[in-house]
Amino acid sequence: MNPADAALIVLAGIAAGMINTVVGSGSLITFPTLIALGYPPVLANVSNNIGLVPGSLSGAIGYRRELRGQRERLARLVPASIVGGLIGSILLLWLPSEVFTTVVIVLIIVALVLVVMQPRLSHWLAARGHSSAKVTVPLCLIVGGAGIYGGYFGAAQGIILIASLSIFLADDLQRLNATKNVLAMVVNLVASFTFIIATHVDWAIVGCIAAGSVVGGQLGATVGRKLDPRVLRGVIVVVGLSALIRLL
Repeated sequence: MNPADAALIVLAGIAAGMINTVVGSGSLITFPTLIALGYPPVLANVSNNIGLVPGSLSGAIGYRRELRGQRERLARLVPASIVGGLIGSILLLWLPSEVFTTVVIVLIIVALVLVVMQPRLSHWLAARGHSSAKVTVPLCLIVGGAGIYGGYFGAAQGIILIASLSIFLADDLQRLNATKNVLAMVVNLVASFTFIIATHVDWAIVGCIAAGSVVGGQLGATVGRKLDPRVLRGVIVVVGLSALIRLL
């Protein structure tokens, strides 16, 4: 890895860490960047996943005030994320790499649609009445499903989580976003353990993304809340489309 590539990956990590903390889908920045630099898709995905773990932790710490009083909620939801992340990461390693290359094209398209539709989804959620603050079995199943998605690929996992939490739980959106950050971090952490044990990891990529995502996580918890979300969505869509063109 030359210095220019390393600097680009660090910058992508900063952007991804910030976006993951604010809304999710930061992998649509780092993964396409790695693909554009010529890394194989599975290696890029595995190394990206591990590298974003410190950024997820940084973002969760940044939202620590909103996490107060949520211990019981997390105690019910975290196991679902653990199981989902484990299944998703095993699927990534068990299925042929050609399958991942094909499936990831579909997943990127789905993720981009979710990113574009997020304002309308948020508006719909805001207009919807909430009825319960309790964690239900359907919510646990959805969180587990999001964990499978996150362990396998992960882009827009945060959007899926925040939408699901907003539908099922009556709480402030910032508190739910804090919950989302913890659950996404758990999925990435579980998947990372699987990848470290079972497959090849490019630790230079991991180090660059980790360094950037830690900074980005803190920016996302502070400055990121003040940024125009349309700018963030625009960047995500452009980079995601670039990845699609490269993969196709």
